[in-house]
Amino acid sequence: IARIAMRFVVGIAIMSAAFFGSAGTLDWPEAWLYMMLQYSFSAMLAIWLKRHNPDLLKDRMTFLKPAAKRWDKVILFISTVVFVPYLILPGLDAVRFQWSSVPPSIKGVGFIGIILSFTLVYWVMRENTFLSRIVEIQKERGHRVITTGPYQYVRHPMYFGVIVLLFSIPVALGSLWSLMPSAALTVLILIRAVLEDKTLHEELEG
Repeated sequence: IARIAMRFVVGIAIMSAAFFGSAGTLDWPEAWLYMMLQYSFSAMLAIWLKRHNPDLLKDRMTFLKPAAKRWDKVILFISTVVFVPYLILPGLDAVRFQWSSVPPSIKGVGFIGIILSFTLVYWVMRENTFLSRIVEIQKERGHRVITTGPYQYVRHPMYFGVIVLLFSIPVALGSLWSLMPSAALTVLILIRAVLEDKTLHEELEG
């Protein structure tokens, strides 16, 4: 619980500094609304996992394991680097310099996308207890192929939900320039999905 609370405090501090520091003001309702949605969802998900699947919660708390494959480490490192402008650009674009002009109705679509992606992520967490942050075969936990829930329709529903979120956040915040790092992060996710598929085909029965 202490680790979870510390993660929340650090996460909120970093996001607040990135958003409001780049914006140069605290007067940014869209950013406050997004952060409220993000951390309310994260808190509810953590509470649900603590009660129903503590092993998965513990696993998701680990950012990177020594057993991670080299290509996975490279992709995670590049993603972390690209995520910096993803957090800083919205404040510069939508508030400080106002390079983009996004109508309120389109911002509303962005917030709907955020909520839908959160819903999908929760559904994935309910169905897949082997949802590690790194690509690995968890033989000690009886790793098996998941075919229920969203996996009936999408091969990588977690990635799909994250991609929707990556494009929804800039739209909701009113920053079209932030769609560039969104696209870069999406390419990295697609590359990872291909390499993960190859690993699963080679190492996971079924």
